[in-house]
Amino acid sequence: MRRPTPFRCARAAWRGLAAACLMAVPLAGAEAVPAAAPARITIGVLAVLDGEDTQRLWQPLADGLARALPGHSVRLQVLDPVALEAALAQQALHFVVTNPGHYVRLEARHGATRIATQTTAESDDPAHTVGSAVVVRAGTPVAASLDALRGQRVAAVAEDAFGGYQLVAHEWLQSGLDAEAGAVQRVFTGFPMQRVADAVLAGRADAGILRTCVLEQLERTGRVPPGALVVVGARPDAPAPCRSSTPLYPGWAFAALASTPPELARTVLLALLTQPTDAQGGRWSVPADYQRVHEVLRALQVEPYAFLRDTRPQALLGRYWYLLAGTLAVLLLGAAYMLHVELLVKRRTSELSRSLRERERLAQQIAQGQEAMDHLSRLSILGELSATLAHELSHPLATIANYAASVQRRAARGQLAPDALAVALQDIGQETERATRVIESIRALARKRVPVRALSDPVVLAHEAVALFCGLLGQAPPIRVECAPGSADLRVPGDPQQIQQVLLNLLKNALDAHRAAGRADAPITIHIERQGDHLAIAVQDQGDPLSEAARARLFEPFYTTRPDGLGLGLAICRGIAETHGGALQARPAGAAGDPGMVFELLLPLAPPTPPQETAP
Repeated sequence: MRRPTPFRCARAAWRGLAAACLMAVPLAGAEAVPAAAPARITIGVLAVLDGEDTQRLWQPLADGLARALPGHSVRLQVLDPVALEAALAQQALHFVVTNPGHYVRLEARHGATRIATQTTAESDDPAHTVGSAVVVRAGTPVAASLDALRGQRVAAVAEDAFGGYQLVAHEWLQSGLDAEAGAVQRVFTGFPMQRVADAVLAGRADAGILRTCVLEQLERTGRVPPGALVVVGARPDAPAPCRSSTPLYPGWAFAALASTPPELARTVLLALLTQPTDAQGGRWSVPADYQRVHEVLRALQVEPYAFLRDTRPQALLGRYWYLLAGTLAVLLLGAAYMLHVELLVKRRTSELSRSLRERERLAQQIAQGQEAMDHLSRLSILGELSATLAHELSHPLATIANYAASVQRRAARGQLAPDALAVALQDIGQETERATRVIESIRALARKRVPVRALSDPVVLAHEAVALFCGLLGQAPPIRVECAPGSADLRVPGDPQQIQQVLLNLLKNALDAHRAAGRADAPITIHIERQGDHLAIAVQDQGDPLSEAARARLFEPFYTTRPDGLGLGLAICRGIAETHGGALQARPAGAAGDPGMVFELLLPLAPPTPPQETAP
């Protein structure tokens, strides 16, 4: 347990006074300004460790705020610097938790305002929390000071990392060591910060820069063997058990953005100040003075003080020398450019023509490959149903054979009546037509053909797909086609056979799901309805629902949940849907644990046909 100090007592008293004042401010203005807080609070956190480690480190903060603010939903987003900048540009965040240097940049760039500063278990003073630790491999000579690293390879996460580079660069600059000018061989690894430790341990760098207490955290989690890294120039004033090579600066900031409502900022501040100490011993305190952070960034002449670089003599000389060199280069190359411009135009025209021809050739190959894939998908369906197809054709053939034998026997005995002969011939003709329809449907599905575009009736397509599917099966399960009111008059543009191919594949998948679940006779439902500018044809089965991980990869090529599957059917079906300007998606049929999946084919509707004017 922390022992009380004068600073801690004063901070606790200030926290109570601030909480009382902030609670009174909204009440005083309640009559003039209605309370309107958003239902969701989005907090962006700068990721300096591995994404999962950062999520585990900061998730208790989000959970505590959610408990303290029951009327709000608190969402935590762990973002790297690039993703965090993009989220701020889109105004997708209400608050940001970041390091001191990054906060100063956000303050200048996005108008961020700190409302609290984090303290740690090692330091109760929010103004002295963050520092840098320069580490080397154990067993190598340890330098007595940071300037002894001149000429060595030093790893850091990024040039704009405050605790991960800029504090050490500031100490070097004060010692007359300009790392940017090449006094140190900088090796930037990028986030997370563990990459710096890995680079030092692997020998890719002689030393590395870590934020204070990160080394101890990596050792506790087993990411770095204890004692494998040694801190250079460890300061005696560093808070135990952490080691630091630089003075300590203000801690991480909890900042509100310019778009965050002031009422929401006050509400979250109250919740922050009442949060208990977290598992690492840290908590949120009053906003610290970040003037020392500004001094570091100003000395390094980095954002938001990067404009100072433009006034340096070296910058002025470099800028004007570049203009002079550019002007001379333009004058010297102008004549040569004019002489060769015509040849260059001809050459580029020839290259462009060749590229266009190559593009057309590749487009034709892609189209041919897509047609071949569609054809293979249809043949795959026929191959899987070939056994039941032979069984189905055996029925009409057997019936024809029986009638023919019966007619022959009666004719031989002289007992063939004209009425009986007419009935037998009529039944033989019906069975022949039935077998012919099945064979023609199979030939049409298996035939390799060029896709066509036509307006089709989705209800008719669904019934034809069901008839063909049932014709391919000896004992097909019950299949219901349900049409929402008004769907019978809708039309969709596209290739009717490709749409039927998608429906056949979805029906086959539904039957496989029923068989896998032991419910082969369960009914399959096809529901047709309008959804805005699209028509939805949903095939619902009653098999076992797929997991979220399986649904995420369901439409990937060669991914399948069946031992004998190829994993191409749904991928091809989605390609057909997207080619028609639609989509294919899957979702559970009911709540979690309920059986069944729904595969929904979305197709754009054809524009309504204008009424024809009658002649007067």
